Amino acid sequence: MSTPNTPLLSVIIVAYRSAGEIAGCLASLPRRLEGRDVEVVVVDNGPGDGTAEILRTQFPWVTGVVPGTNLGFGRANNLGYAQTRGEFVLFLNPDTVSNEAALAHCLGRLRADDRIGLVSPRLVLADGTMDLACRRSIPTLWDGFCRASGLAAAFPRTAWFAGYNLTHLPPDGTYEVGAINGACLLAPRRMLAALAPDGRVFDENFFMYGDDLDLCLRVARAGWKIVYDGRVTLIHLKGVSVAQERAAMAQAIFDANRDVYLKHFNPRGSALVRWKYTAAFGAWKTVARWRAAWRGHRQVRPL
Repeated sequence: MSTPNTPLLSVIIVAYRSAGEIAGCLASLPRRLEGRDVEVVVVDNGPGDGTAEILRTQFPWVTGVVPGTNLGFGRANNLGYAQTRGEFVLFLNPDTVSNEAALAHCLGRLRADDRIGLVSPRLVLADGTMDLACRRSIPTLWDGFCRASGLAAAFPRTAWFAGYNLTHLPPDGTYEVGAINGACLLAPRRMLAALAPDGRVFDENFFMYGDDLDLCLRVARAGWKIVYDGRVTLIHLKGVSVAQERAAMAQAIFDANRDVYLKHFNPRGSALVRWKYTAAFGAWKTVARWRAAWRGHRQVRPL
């Protein structure tokens, strides 16, 4: 139970090679909201890159946790979560820039509807365009094919093709969705405590990627709503620290999401179901690779 001395909000940030991004992220966070403290914990998964020094010299009010090795996204978030006690919990990427108005608005949504388990604002990229991953369905095999093949990009306003990232819905609206992005997940602690009484909010079997989709599936199956609110925005610089690893990252996302599907939609371990999802995700990955190669070739062709 919260008291007047309980922080209103706990922010947990997992940093990995984030020295170039973490200062901007932390500077954008309010120290207090609605007259109550905001506590911030940074778990440094990539020690030695200068992040610890930035925390020590520029943000002494931030709690730094250095596990000494790369724990992966989910396990590091769980470690950070164990250090906090705020009434609400925000899992946030270091390549984001927040603002008080958006945070206060999303907290208001959680207070107004006690059945909301997770909420995200609209995330926008540095150029002002929307980060499409901030609102998603739980995609069908068809949705995944449309995204991988480019049909979703070609027909973004057609629900039949745009089910993966829901681009047929208004970006400045608010509605329930299947999943939101792990870059910005805001939740009431009471929901997290009920969902994961052992403190393992994220499934630690997912080292990186897939863990946010897995969490959303578990939250929804426990009877909570997952809400996207596009009336307020946060900036997601997205991929600044992994720009040179984008192709490998895309392939890893396919593999992680395949494992999420095998966990949630093949609970009995059916070999046939395993083959279906393995084949489908393998096909998506191949189609996406071909499409990326073709786009790259097209971009260097003379006009």
